[in-house]
Amino acid sequence: MAATGEGARWQGRNETKDGLRHAVWSDLETSGAGVGPVRSRIPDYVGAEAAAERLATLKAWRDAAIVKCNPDPPQIPVRRKALEAGKRLYAPVPELVKPFPFVLLDPDALARRGIAFADAARSEVFVEVGEPVRFQEMRPMDLIVVGSVAVTRAGGRTGKGGGFADLELGIFRELGLVRPSTPIVTTVHGLQVVDRERLVIEAHDSALDWIATPDELIETRTAHPQPRGVDWARVRPDQFADIPFLAELRAEIEARG
Repeated sequence: MAATGEGARWQGRNETKDGLRHAVWSDLETSGAGVGPVRSRIPDYVGAEAAAERLATLKAWRDAAIVKCNPDPPQIPVRRKALEAGKRLYAPVPELVKPFPFVLLDPDALARRGIAFADAARSEVFVEVGEPVRFQEMRPMDLIVVGSVAVTRAGGRTGKGGGFADLELGIFRELGLVRPSTPIVTTVHGLQVVDRERLVIEAHDSALDWIATPDELIETRTAHPQPRGVDWARVRPDQFADIPFLAELRAEIEARG
């Protein structure tokens, strides 16, 4: 296994993925492609704007009226472009630590309030200016953007190890907010695209449909079946402890079922 180094906040949950994350973070550091600290997070990188521009060429992007995007720095250009294109944008509270999990950013409402889209695209701003929403209040989404540490051309993906993206997507599916055909996409640096055998897609993982890098647009044509909901057995005790609404939401979902 690759050396794990320091700074992996969620280290120890999957040793193989731990090693891969550290290898990717090291590659970004040593190449100079990383922007700011990269470890224990979705890493920012040189070319994030160009990757967002490639993503915006997708028909699925152009057709989407409601987009969900992760809150991390490398996707700031993605969130800004969504607002500039008139799309309603759902953005999660980082690490889901507030009583409400998401905010809704309505570009018309932001414009009326004089809030610049470039500012609203940043997590420290959108948490304050967005409309707080619960999962149960959200509308079905046309496109899902997730943050990634490493990806494969077969659609494999791993994030920083906290499990937030898989949990959010599972809840969306439980509540009927995404369809099996709803595209799942990401933007990454080319160094984050790794060989397929280095990142196995597990049953509970959501596979990617498209990957945008500064240099190319990758259609994965993944054959991996998407999960049908939340695998509650894989939700860890620390997540129930740290996410204020999670136990109540689980009870509500299970009561429906």
